[in-house]
Amino acid sequence: MTNMSDKSHYTSTQAASSSPGLRKERGIYMGLPWYRVHTVVLNDPGRLLSVHIMHTALVSGWAGSMALYELAVFDPSDPVLDPMWRQGMFVIPFMTRLGITNSVGAEGFDPFVPGGIASHHIAAGTLGILAGLFHLSVRPPQRLYKGLRMGNIETVLSSSIAAVFFAAFVVAGTMWYGSATTPIEFFGPTRYQWDQGYFQQEIYRRVGAGLAENLSLSEAWSKIPEKFAFYDYIGNNPAKGGFFRAGSMDNGDGIAVGWLGHPIFRDKEGRELFVRRMPTFFETFPVVLVDGDGIVRADVPFRRAESKSSVEQVGVTVEFYGGELNGVSYSDPATVKKYARRAQLGEIFELDRATLKSDGVFRSSPRGWFTFGHATFALLFFFGHIWHGARTLFRDVFAGLDPDLDAQVEFGAFQKLGDPTTRRQVV
Repeated sequence: MTNMSDKSHYTSTQAASSSPGLRKERGIYMGLPWYRVHTVVLNDPGRLLSVHIMHTALVSGWAGSMALYELAVFDPSDPVLDPMWRQGMFVIPFMTRLGITNSVGAEGFDPFVPGGIASHHIAAGTLGILAGLFHLSVRPPQRLYKGLRMGNIETVLSSSIAAVFFAAFVVAGTMWYGSATTPIEFFGPTRYQWDQGYFQQEIYRRVGAGLAENLSLSEAWSKIPEKFAFYDYIGNNPAKGGFFRAGSMDNGDGIAVGWLGHPIFRDKEGRELFVRRMPTFFETFPVVLVDGDGIVRADVPFRRAESKSSVEQVGVTVEFYGGELNGVSYSDPATVKKYARRAQLGEIFELDRATLKSDGVFRSSPRGWFTFGHATFALLFFFGHIWHGARTLFRDVFAGLDPDLDAQVEFGAFQKLGDPTTRRQVV
């Protein structure tokens, strides 16, 4: 009969050894690293499937709970100047994209049009079914089967990870560079639209068309929608945020309240001057005003003593067209310089920084965060693909097998595979 102390010793040893990370040997608990203890999953297809199902549950559970949270905090009161992407919504834009309304229609086979995406998926799915039928009926050649260790489940894992990291890189790219799947109404503009002056050019084209119809400058600028002018503002550029600036765009420069209008600067000779805009990756930039030929006519100097073309010396004035200050003009140098500085950042908006205690430092949009997150996951999964691919291709090396060993090895007979000096002792 076994005494109680033996029983308690047995159960405690069992408890220790049942945890893959902690094993008791000679009274010492061995803490094995995570990449070692999880090899147990590779030897059991049931466990491999179950951890994948668990991760699917984590992703879908996060998406569902995040959708509920976003619905709770989302303010739909101003879709023009405070849209979902200014509020940092991450899941709601994708739900909107599903086509609850007919905001996104099908317009043909074109990768920049949603209908083209649907038709592409139908074509790709058909090709995938044909590929599946082919691989069911045709076996791989023996050399390829052995070379890629196709009999090993870790090969399957490695190639599956490759598919995932490839997809992660694709979606990161389509989000950052922009496509029909990532409309600016849902995710905000891309940085390239600021870099290339996309909205500025289109706004000028529309104003020019208005002037050609004999509208006044004021009438032509008043026809520009606030939503359109808002896209032409550097604070909506996703590259102006930062990895370590948490929070929505509204928490940065504030909640946009209204468009002040388009400022047009003129010198005392009546020349129209244009403020040179701040490039994406600058935090500060000199205030420079150029004429239609690109010649610098005025600036806000760093050293007033040496200046030759300051706002005061050149006699710059500013007048607003469209927006809240339509028809208002200023000749006071301090006010002119204030609006020249703000014109560096694109169209000028009144921003409420009090409501959310916004700190005035630009934040990225969900477009930037999605790109960063998926590019990071892609890099991690790329490493995972290399790791598991190497483990399965060089399994014999990692197991300590001599490549020249041609004798039959009995698995389990030795503590180290193929080493007869480490024959297991029967206790």
